[in-house]
Amino acid sequence: MRSYPNSEKILQHNKRYIPGGVVSVNRSVSPQIAFVKARGALLWDADGNEFIDYHAAFAPYILGHNDLDVTAAVEEVMRSGASLYGAGTTALEGEVAELICTNLPWIESLQIVNTGSEATAQAIRCARGVTGRDGIIIMQGGYNGWHNDVAGNLMTPLATLGPRISPGEYPFHPISAGIPKAHQQLVHSVNYNDLDSVRWVCERYPMAALITEPVLQNIGIVPPLSGYLEGLRALADEYGFVLIFDEVKTGFRHAFGGYSEVSGVRPDLAVYGKAVANGFPMAIVGGKRELMDAFVHPDPIRRVLLAGTYNAHPVPTAATIATLRRLLADNGAVYRHGEALGARMEQGLIDVTRRLGIQATVSRIGSAFCLYFMDHVPVDWHDLATHHDFTLDDRFRKELIERGIYFFPLPVKQASISAAHTEEQIDRTIETAAAALEAALLVEAR
Repeated sequence: MRSYPNSEKILQHNKRYIPGGVVSVNRSVSPQIAFVKARGALLWDADGNEFIDYHAAFAPYILGHNDLDVTAAVEEVMRSGASLYGAGTTALEGEVAELICTNLPWIESLQIVNTGSEATAQAIRCARGVTGRDGIIIMQGGYNGWHNDVAGNLMTPLATLGPRISPGEYPFHPISAGIPKAHQQLVHSVNYNDLDSVRWVCERYPMAALITEPVLQNIGIVPPLSGYLEGLRALADEYGFVLIFDEVKTGFRHAFGGYSEVSGVRPDLAVYGKAVANGFPMAIVGGKRELMDAFVHPDPIRRVLLAGTYNAHPVPTAATIATLRRLLADNGAVYRHGEALGARMEQGLIDVTRRLGIQATVSRIGSAFCLYFMDHVPVDWHDLATHHDFTLDDRFRKELIERGIYFFPLPVKQASISAAHTEEQIDRTIETAAAALEAALLVEAR
């Protein structure tokens, strides 16, 4: 058994000064490991244990940890004397905007913020400002950040949520205290892949926006059914709401243009984070110029406020430029590599589960995948919560970590492959998965 005495020592020290000992509640998992170093596809903890990493800090590391090109760009900008000026514009932020706008035709202009939650908050505020409406639609099982508008209906237990409703909506089930009841009434939750429910809501309430991950990636990899995203586009045009794609996790990972490029469906606004800067704090909100111009509207009553002292700080901005240039280079070599290794992983996991007689399926898009212990790829949260074996999933992940493979130790969290992963690491992971599943089944049989 691996032991983590130094990790435990760090945690207990931090608990004296930080509630729970961690600075993001999502990091409070078991085993609680304190990592101290990362390079490429590998992690090392405070006790010297090495892991092949597929968590990738919730997926930003499309190039791998501490990529040499990105690190060099950051070191160069720091040595150059660049600083956070807090006044005027900079060439760096203009270069980021040009790289994105010239390669993503649905992004006519953009703004830069620091986190995905900031970006989704700004996109929703923009939609409300332009439409003059208050209501928004979110997806049951989706995650779009920590702010009041979207901090609900993530992985609501079915005992609380109730049976499937279609067409119709689900009550707002907050994942945080402190969200005013009156505010919750503005948020309408529907199941993903359910166009009838979107129409049902729009016929009853004035909607400013619908925000969704084009692929639900906080409950694994739940892809859109054929025609679903096209249907959302049509409903947005019919009812006049702003269609927002939250591409914080799908953006720059599934393709340079994210899932909008893969699907061919253009949102009105899109938000990006995670992979855009290969792990540095950077996020983007962009889209139609007529919407984005609300941030600089000449009428102060109609102007949408967007401000932030640290927006386009030179360090993450330099990291973003280096990451985007790398992703554009070599005719998509990073994406071909991710697809090849993803396919290798998918087939290997399918072979292992079949050999062991385990009911399972792999949902994968390029370099992102999830092993579900059910006989089909889920279509929404109700489907997943009803059919997936959460207990086996939890045991499997902990057995993997015991053997040096780091999948985030919570069921149905996606795994991510980076440009730094190798075929040998994929093959070792598949072999280890077989041993981990056998061990998990033994525990289940006792």
